[in-house]
Amino acid sequence: MEIEINTPISEVAAASLQVGDTVLITGYILCGRDAVLPKVVRLIEESKSHTLGYDLKGSVIFHTAVSPAGVGPTSSNKLEIESSIEPLSKAGVKLHLGKGQIHKETIKALDINNAVYAVIPPVTALLGDKTTEQTLIAFPELGMEALYRLKVNGYPAIIAAAHGRSIYE
Repeated sequence: MEIEINTPISEVAAASLQVGDTVLITGYILCGRDAVLPKVVRLIEESKSHTLGYDLKGSVIFHTAVSPAGVGPTSSNKLEIESSIEPLSKAGVKLHLGKGQIHKETIKALDINNAVYAVIPPVTALLGDKTTEQTLIAFPELGMEALYRLKVNGYPAIIAAAHGRSIYE
């Protein structure tokens, strides 16, 4: 059974997600990867995340760049990406979307912050048909690795880490 998730994601909805759940994500999501996520974390640490013009509470961050070819997940266990998961979760991000196995410490941090990690199939064509809008939010100097907001309709994903558990165990 597929669970439909709309953004922003409530605390209750995040708490209800279980490892192995198949979800369809609809609404606005952020896109960021290696180059931009450390910059977003720095803004959070400096209490300047409001300068993004986007509320992180209940948000989804997709570990991807946005290019003319479309979007597809990058490995979430890259140092710059995985190290951003805990501070972003503390700031209110409820779902981190990418690919690959993440470390036990990251899974624990997700649990503490009532956030989850989901994997998404690396099929750019499928995701392109489910993306209805894209907007540059911050750090335009990073090109396709800048922070973008997408409006999506039915992005498919599988919850890979939730409540201290991982699909990879």
